[in-house]
Amino acid sequence: MTEERQTMTGADGVPVFSYLEGVRDGSPWAYAIEDIGPGAADAITSRMPGWVVSAPAELGRALLDRGARLLRHMNVMLCDLATARPVAGAVPDGFRVVPCDRSPAEIFPAWFAAYPPGHPDYRPRDRGKALEEELVPLLGGEEIGPLLPCSVLAVRDEGEVVGGVLVTGSNRGPWIADVFRHPDRSPRGLGTLMLSTALVRASEGGLTTIGLVVTEGNPARRVYERLGFQAVATTMTVMT
Repeated sequence: MTEERQTMTGADGVPVFSYLEGVRDGSPWAYAIEDIGPGAADAITSRMPGWVVSAPAELGRALLDRGARLLRHMNVMLCDLATARPVAGAVPDGFRVVPCDRSPAEIFPAWFAAYPPGHPDYRPRDRGKALEEELVPLLGGEEIGPLLPCSVLAVRDEGEVVGGVLVTGSNRGPWIADVFRHPDRSPRGLGTLMLSTALVRASEGGLTTIGLVVTEGNPARRVYERLGFQAVATTMTVMT
C-alpha cells in the first residue's frame, strides 16, 4: 500500500475526492476517501471500473445506484482506552491467552474457521490463497501495518491456537484488524476475554485509542460497545 494520498478529478478537472490506494483480494483498492465533492460517484464509476472502493455510506449508496456490487457494509468504531471497560474474568480451564508469537500456519485453522457460512463476514475463498494472500501479509505487516505487541492469541494447553486479536499499526492509528475464534474448538465468551486482554495490554503499552470495523448486522458490535467502543462512521465497500 502507498501512504501517499491520491486525488481524483471530475470531468471538468476539479478535484472531487482524495484517497489512499492499495490492493484488496487482488483488485486495486481506494480507501480512506475524503474531501468528497459533487461528481465523486460518477468519476469512480467511469474511471475506476473493477476497483474495490471503501467509502462513506452516502457515496457507497450512490455507487450501488450506479451498478456497483456491495462487498461489505460496516461501522467504524473507536475506543478511548482511558475509559475502556474490559471485563474481568478467568480464562476457562484448558486455555491460555498468550502473545501473538505463532506462525501463520499455526494460526490459520482457527482464523479460517471463524467465518463459516451464515456468519456476517463469510465469503467463499480458497484455503491456500487465504493463507498466503491474506493471513501471511496481515501478520507480516504488509496488509495494514505492523503487528503491535498488544496482539494476543488464545491457545489450548497443548498448544493449539483457537482464537486471536490482531492489532496493527495503520494510517488511522492502532487498529484491530481481526478478532477471531474457532467456533467448535473454543468456548463462547473467549472472544470477549481475548479482546479485553488486548485492550489492557494496549493501554499498558502507552496507546490511548484503538479502532476497528464491524460488519452491519454482526452481533459482535454489542460486545464492542460493552467494552467501550463507540461507532463514529458508517462505510461501504463495493466493487465497481
